[in-house]
Amino acid sequence: MDSSSFSSIEYLANEIKKELFSNQDFNTFVTQTSAYDTAWLAMIPYNNQEANGPMFESCLNWILSNQNEQGFWGESNGENLPTIYSLPTTLACMVALKKWNVGESHIRKGLKFIHANVGTLLKENSQRFPPWFTIVFPSMLQLAKAQGLEIIVVNGSNGLSSDVFLKKKALLESDQKLNDVRVGKDQPLLAYLERLSYSDNYIANEEDEVLIQLCEEDNGSLFQSPSATAQAFMATGNKKCLQHLMSIVQKCPSGVPSRFPGDEELKLLCMIDNIQRMGLSQHFEKEIEQILDQVYRNYQMNLQNNEYLLSSQTSDLPERLFKDSLAFRLLRLQGYKINQGSFCWFLHQPQINTYIEKNQQHFTYVMYNVYRATDLMFNGESEIEEARSYSRIFLEKSVMNNDYLSVLPALQKVIKHELNVPWMARLEHLDHRMWIELNQSLPHTFGKSSFYWLSYLQNDKLTQLAVQNYEYRQSIYRKELEDLKRWSKEKGLVDIGFGREKTTYSYFAGAASSSSFLPYESFLRLVVAKCFIVITVADDFYDEEGSLSELQILTEAIQSWDAKNLDGPSKVIFEALDDLVCDVAKMYHIQHKIDITPQLRHMWKETFHSWLMESLWSRTSNLPTRDKYLEVGMISIGAHVAVLHAASLGCPSLSSEMLGPINGAYENITKLLMATTRLLNDIQSYQKEREVGKMNYTLLHLNENPGGHIEDSIDFVKEILVDKKKEFLENVLMDGFNDMPRTMKLLHLSCLNIFNMFFNSCNLFDTKEAILEDIMRAIYIPLDQNEQTPMPPPPKPLPPMLPPQLKKIKKNIEIPEVNACLNEKNFKHQVGSMGFGINFVGRQAPKNYNSFGWSTKGFASQKLRSCFL
Repeated sequence: MDSSSFSSIEYLANEIKKELFSNQDFNTFVTQTSAYDTAWLAMIPYNNQEANGPMFESCLNWILSNQNEQGFWGESNGENLPTIYSLPTTLACMVALKKWNVGESHIRKGLKFIHANVGTLLKENSQRFPPWFTIVFPSMLQLAKAQGLEIIVVNGSNGLSSDVFLKKKALLESDQKLNDVRVGKDQPLLAYLERLSYSDNYIANEEDEVLIQLCEEDNGSLFQSPSATAQAFMATGNKKCLQHLMSIVQKCPSGVPSRFPGDEELKLLCMIDNIQRMGLSQHFEKEIEQILDQVYRNYQMNLQNNEYLLSSQTSDLPERLFKDSLAFRLLRLQGYKINQGSFCWFLHQPQINTYIEKNQQHFTYVMYNVYRATDLMFNGESEIEEARSYSRIFLEKSVMNNDYLSVLPALQKVIKHELNVPWMARLEHLDHRMWIELNQSLPHTFGKSSFYWLSYLQNDKLTQLAVQNYEYRQSIYRKELEDLKRWSKEKGLVDIGFGREKTTYSYFAGAASSSSFLPYESFLRLVVAKCFIVITVADDFYDEEGSLSELQILTEAIQSWDAKNLDGPSKVIFEALDDLVCDVAKMYHIQHKIDITPQLRHMWKETFHSWLMESLWSRTSNLPTRDKYLEVGMISIGAHVAVLHAASLGCPSLSSEMLGPINGAYENITKLLMATTRLLNDIQSYQKEREVGKMNYTLLHLNENPGGHIEDSIDFVKEILVDKKKEFLENVLMDGFNDMPRTMKLLHLSCLNIFNMFFNSCNLFDTKEAILEDIMRAIYIPLDQNEQTPMPPPPKPLPPMLPPQLKKIKKNIEIPEVNACLNEKNFKHQVGSMGFGINFVGRQAPKNYNSFGWSTKGFASQKLRSCFL
């Protein structure tokens, strides 16, 4: 691998650690500048006297240095196009410049933008103006005109502007109490102080007792809003307001945020979540552990004081629920024992539910995180089940009525992905890519919009590190896949003449499901892939190709581990298997000076024996009981074989006794994996297996209940699966159930992810192009190329798979001819009931979406498709 790329990643990660985890630079690193609030601080005169010039020159200079090329300041979408929030922000910035008679060219450019875009932006949002905009825009228009700026609203926009003024009037009249802070942070009218004018029948001055009291109580901050606090100071001269404003500029000298002070613990949680979701956790393991340990101690203290219940009554409802659900997910993933009530407190409080319903725009991203928290549900957690249903219904409505999501199409895609594809049916490497792409497409600023917390994600250095890290992994995956293909070819598995093509699928699934916890260079990925290749080939031989006599001879050879009586496919299978077992045993012996060959062979012996048992049942029409079938089927599915082989090498503290049941039984977590993967298979493959005369658990249940329907049997198995998955997840995440090292438990989870991915009805590859596109995104296409990747002409048959060396300067990569291993001859054999052949019977993915929620409609160019057809 390229050592310079690795060194660059390590250097950048260390630089980020210095900035990110030093108290001095933390706010600068994670806090995004609000042009709107910065403009209001820039308006403040020194000593509150106009003749003295601006008090905060750095804010004025920031405005001069940060005008968009198109002439606006403030929020833009992922394509750097202005949103409706940019209108009042641009007006505020021009007012600040005009007040101090600087930036004439900036003002001209800003006016040109306003005149050219106000009509379009108002029309696009006329059906539902955001509340913040409804209050702010009219006030900024009035303030700009009062400052002498000539704002001309043309092209039929006068009527739309009048609508905004009328809606502002109605909004103000609907709130009777200026100091009613209990209805939510964004709602109290005093939180919009700088936008209230004489026409709104509210004048702030030094005699305003309510305003002075709020400033005194909140240590000079008015609702954590720098813009409102700036106006409060200019109106009252309150010293605490001034001290607070000065502290903001001191901590954020390069422009101020839209809220200050923020919840520092929430910022840290958002940072950890972002690091993990971009696939960077391995670079910050110690820091993540330290932060979450402190968060958990705080949680326990709040729990003792019952504060997490009281918090639901504060004015910070969206932020509190967002924080609690995010903390629950991060802590539970890390293995901390945390109660479901830590974030489900909102469910049974009618006042809170009513508020959520009335203010949906403030809760879209909140409910997205509530829904994600419910992924980590254990048995008996009924409140989490209820929270999952509640948040899912909420998000489905939000996606359907996407007024508030329209400004963030990438986030809308992420939410749809969350709803369409279960967490356990996703491959984390591709999830990392999607989240990196979301980071790349976020607006430059969020102002005071409902997605304010997304501003914590915006950091160019972290995104740069994530891109380098992802593409470095891709380069490793390409090399390993080429090595694996060479091994399959040398062992005769590619040309064996029957069954499903397996090399690329097996490697893709294993690598993409383990990128967060396996190091860059890891033989474990190849071990997992080789296990699944052998399992798939051998299973096909037992299911389709071999005669009963051949199967018995091969099974006997495996039991004695002697290939002298084998020939043809049987010999190919045995020799590939023996090579795999010898490699794993040799590497384990180097590490531990212990020979685990007997344990490894035992796993394969019982697996081959289980395949023979199933073949005998099928060919002799003998029906086993459901219990007997499951006992055999848990072994024949082969999931434990791949996991335990890889775990033997990836877990230094793993004892050899955990590798097999020679002197006992498999660990419960392994048995749960075996049962769950078998049942997942059996609710999807029953139709094909019934056609060829095979039995599975679903069909056996139907056979034992002759008056029932197949749908009833499927529901019966699904109910078992739901409970088993919850129990399995608890065994993976929590201590006390087994003595397995964390890496080994995560290997179990990644294996279940793979089976869920291939067998989940919402997550299927219904076309060859769909899986190819995901393989390309996972292994070959760099992040900044996406579907614009230049394609080579249609290939000749069976060209070499690995592309030439990357040309880093042009950021261009030639796409390999993946169809060499996924051609029509092989692809038609993908229908199967085992391993990584994909079963398409009776299943269809969502129209125009592949397995990871990416639209296949228009994704690949015609040239790309021609390479694989």
